[in-house]
Amino acid sequence: GADHLALSFSRTHELDVMVSRCTNNYGPYQYPEKMIPLFITNALDSIALPLYDGGGQIRDWLRVEDHCEALLLLLEKGEAGEVYNVGANQDPERSNLEITEMILSATGAPGSLIEHRHGLRPGHDQRYAVATGKIRALGWSPRADISAGISETIRWYKDRRDWWEPIKSGAYLEFYEAHYGRSGGSSAN
Repeated sequence: GADHLALSFSRTHELDVMVSRCTNNYGPYQYPEKMIPLFITNALDSIALPLYDGGGQIRDWLRVEDHCEALLLLLEKGEAGEVYNVGANQDPERSNLEITEMILSATGAPGSLIEHRHGLRPGHDQRYAVATGKIRALGWSPRADISAGISETIRWYKDRRDWWEPIKSGAYLEFYEAHYGRSGGSSAN
């Protein structure tokens, strides 16, 4: 609905409005309730990684720096009234299980940390991806593949415990309990 409202201002009032739709972002400073930072920080603290429905869900993961570069390109070369999809379009696509295994391998954490949860979380879909031909025609493509991007992200979280450890205490623990059923904020659990 918001997309159509924004585009109506372009069509009706000739305002310079574009719509950007992106896939799942990951990278530094991402709040640790999202899968990649949650799994990285949990793996670093030897806390279970809650993987739903066998981890077969497919997500297109876009490094936040690549997303920002795409938005800058749209400001420079995008056309008013257009919709641009921004995604990494990994080939091959990666399942949540593959991303989990990548995180475990890169952190040196054991596979036994995977806590298999039955069923999907409410509102989750099986596959999420977008067609990115329009923005790629403007000359954009992501710089980092998922393996390199995950490794860089893990390094950031290893080096920035001062940023995420305070977040994973207090009110975060209540959120974690409500969504995952167990406390995931400290290694003392």
